[in-house]
Amino acid sequence: MAQEKYILAVDQSTSGTKVKIINNKGEILTKKSLEHQQYYPNPGWSEHDPIEIYSNVRDLLDEMIKTSTVDVSNIEVLSITNQRETIVVWDKETGLPVYNAIVWQCRRTADLCKELKNKGLEKVVKHKTGLTLDPYFSATKVKWILDNVDGAREKAQNGQLLLGTIDSWLVWKLTNGKVHATDYTNASRTMLYNIYNLSWDDELLDIFTIPQSMLPEVKFSDEIFGIVSNLANLHLPISGIIGDSHGALVGQMCYEKGMVKSTFGTGSSLMMNTGKKAIKSGKGLMTTIAYAYDGTINYALEGIVHSTGDTLKWIKDNLGLFNSFEEAEKMATSIESNDGVYIIPSFSGLGAPYWNPYSKAAIMGMSRRVNKNHIVRAGMESIVYQIRDVIELMNQESGIELKELRVDGGPTTNKFLMQFQADILGINVVKTNVPELSSMGAAYLAGLGKGLWNNIEEIKKLDYSKYFFCCEMNPSDSTKYYQEWKSTIALMIGGDQIKTEKDSTLLNEENIKVVQ
Repeated sequence: MAQEKYILAVDQSTSGTKVKIINNKGEILTKKSLEHQQYYPNPGWSEHDPIEIYSNVRDLLDEMIKTSTVDVSNIEVLSITNQRETIVVWDKETGLPVYNAIVWQCRRTADLCKELKNKGLEKVVKHKTGLTLDPYFSATKVKWILDNVDGAREKAQNGQLLLGTIDSWLVWKLTNGKVHATDYTNASRTMLYNIYNLSWDDELLDIFTIPQSMLPEVKFSDEIFGIVSNLANLHLPISGIIGDSHGALVGQMCYEKGMVKSTFGTGSSLMMNTGKKAIKSGKGLMTTIAYAYDGTINYALEGIVHSTGDTLKWIKDNLGLFNSFEEAEKMATSIESNDGVYIIPSFSGLGAPYWNPYSKAAIMGMSRRVNKNHIVRAGMESIVYQIRDVIELMNQESGIELKELRVDGGPTTNKFLMQFQADILGINVVKTNVPELSSMGAAYLAGLGKGLWNNIEEIKKLDYSKYFFCCEMNPSDSTKYYQEWKSTIALMIGGDQIKTEKDSTLLNEENIKVVQ
């Protein structure tokens, strides 16, 4: 009988870090987690302490190795999946960040993005990166640090500073500063990387005034990035680096063109595999690198929803309307409908298809009979409506009518939410018995890199239980709810932002191009 081999998987997300041991059957054997502090120094700003994140990763790895019941000598590789656009700038001599990590949610550079748009630069950014010129992505965050932290720009110009998404920061720290690298998926989220010629782009670096010397090397996810040199006596190779949403696409086994997954977390990312051809969106979707391994690049269409799980967290923590998410689900199902109450959860602006960084959150449609159950239900429903916004765009732009949606993330344990998703979309919603699949995708790629699996076909054979939520709602009711949502959005941000399918050209580009 073949000896069991293990992958030590790091899942570094917006709210915290998880470390898991996964075997070569694709089973999670054990898991440990730590949350990290969220910093909101000004309205619309969001930051993390990179040192705290690294310390949590180290503490979890050390604890996992010391307390694990598996033979740690059979751990073959360490993988990392990470929150994506969150950026760190650090001094390569001291190993210290020059400023806190600026989180993907942060809107401090909205005015800078507006200024660059007014200069007519959005088209070139979109053309090269597949991304909308928005504070969500990393480039303007780096520029803000260089422009606002004393001495930062001078140090950067002298080659003293490095930048990277969280994966790069962790790899650099875990290898004692020997490796400064990232993978194709994380590079594609910085707004500095040309996803078509696969290179850091000089014109984009000039637009955002960022020195080339700060940038990491870009690798395929299944390459060996380096060796962990400060973890017990293991000296583990690092492989399977991938952004969290892309990792979920791999973990969901969406390897065929047209397959779509939705990852529910703080925000949500819907991603459609478009294969080896990139579809350029003219209607508010992103074109991105889906995953890259074995020397091959696969592309995807992506729709980004800024606030999903975070909406429920806000209702719980800030409004105090429930104590647990199990209680919240009972509250939502205790009433027959939302009674016309809609929450527009634009705490960090609105993502696809609106891309409005200035929109504020609101609760609309309240009457005297409304109680806290309606607010909780409206928060859950807002997640579903935003997902449908993105799905409708994907159907239009890809020409593929979706038959099912594969879902992952903590909120997928909420049966009301998943059933309402199936009802409003009118298609099957499919979840597995593994709620968090980002780390599984990273582990698969690490396993391919280290030979635990020989190919994707072997991974496809791994056993997962699947649960199907089928549409049960009368189509006229689902249409009514969704149209009321669209009308409420129009009231919030102005009817000029709400386009029909025929004339929706939010980016004012040609509709669809296919890039070979």
